[in-house]
Amino acid sequence: MTGNYRAYPEYKDSGIEWLGDVPEHWGNVPIKYMALESESLFLDGDWIESKDISGEGIRYITTGNVTNGKYREQGAGYITEDTFLKLNCTEVLEGDVLIARLNDPIGRACIVPNLESKIVTSVDNVIFRPDKKYQKNYLVHLFSSEGYFRHTGNLARGATMQRISRGLLGNIRIVTPLFEEQEKIANFLDHETAKIDTLIEKQQQLIQLLKEKRQAVISHAVTKGLSSLNGGPNAKMRDSGVEWLGEVPEHWKVSPIKWYSSIKSGENLPANEIESIKDEEFCYPVYGGNGILGYAKKSNLKTTAIVIGRVGALCGNVHKTEELSWISDNALILNVNASVFSFDYIALCLEVRDLNKLADKNAQPLITGTKVTNEYVPIPPVDEQREIEGRVIGMMRHFEVLSSQAETGIALLQERRTALISAAVTGKIDVRDWVAPQTSPTHKEVAA
Repeated sequence: MTGNYRAYPEYKDSGIEWLGDVPEHWGNVPIKYMALESESLFLDGDWIESKDISGEGIRYITTGNVTNGKYREQGAGYITEDTFLKLNCTEVLEGDVLIARLNDPIGRACIVPNLESKIVTSVDNVIFRPDKKYQKNYLVHLFSSEGYFRHTGNLARGATMQRISRGLLGNIRIVTPLFEEQEKIANFLDHETAKIDTLIEKQQQLIQLLKEKRQAVISHAVTKGLSSLNGGPNAKMRDSGVEWLGEVPEHWKVSPIKWYSSIKSGENLPANEIESIKDEEFCYPVYGGNGILGYAKKSNLKTTAIVIGRVGALCGNVHKTEELSWISDNALILNVNASVFSFDYIALCLEVRDLNKLADKNAQPLITGTKVTNEYVPIPPVDEQREIEGRVIGMMRHFEVLSSQAETGIALLQERRTALISAAVTGKIDVRDWVAPQTSPTHKEVAA
């Protein structure tokens, strides 16, 4: 990526396979040799088992806290001071760089912020406290570049879970501009990526708003009718007697689903008969507890039905299926009386009800067919149901188009972010003359 940025005047072969040519005056060094001073460190975190975790004490952070260039607050594990001493743990300091050896992208890094607590980290994070001649923000940006991730991915090993050893990570050679140049690159990238991140966040907020709007539209339509969506006065209402429904149009019935339906579990299908990709041979979707889990050569559902996840974290998810499908024993098949319910309408009703809330939340969340069919739902006349579903489905398509546009925008912004980081930290663009834009003074500063 060069764009509006100029290149350096002279380049040389870096001698590093994942870098190619770099500015002529840049050096390179293995990561492990960047921590040679007495106060520096390049060391794995500690082997802390689940039995060692406590509810308070010294904060314990893991690879999940290390995202691509940023620290992410998640989890709240701790160990006691006694455990810290017994295991001879290494304390992680504010400002240390953590490099994750596990989970994609392998080798990602972040700087540890002030967590207002003593800190330790898991063995799959490397604690990197570089010598003072290396700028930490520059290093974290470099450890977020595309070529670096490709290289660490190639070095990773593991049958079930890929990870890179600290030895292999430490042997990776990276480029080293002079400290002042590292600082200039880091400042440039901090400023430019912050602008991109703000734009990404706005698109993510838009997607969330569209999701909320989608749910509000569905909920309003299936419980209050079309008049509220059309901007006109609501129909005459009455209390449904059902907490989640509230008031419904006076001419609607409210009844348990079981009066007009039947429900049963699907059937087990061996894992070796399921493929992840749809093709000419494996063409029938397989529904499990969390939705579509793959494709099969055969089907056990040949009519229109409502499929509901029965087991799993996302149990209660609702799908109307008209195509030949295989429904596993982790899902339920709901058939309704077509003279009472439109399939699309009852699917929308069940989505609004959020059946996941009915699940028994034990070790494995579970929802039974009896719980589903015992639920009370509103029942407009079938013609009105079809009007409602037609209007709602049309609006959903509009929301999907807007969401898709926002997701495309996010993908393009993320590509630009990655390209900009890679170009700057590998010397493809010269930002030595970059000057941070001046911010407008505040009213207080003007008055002073």
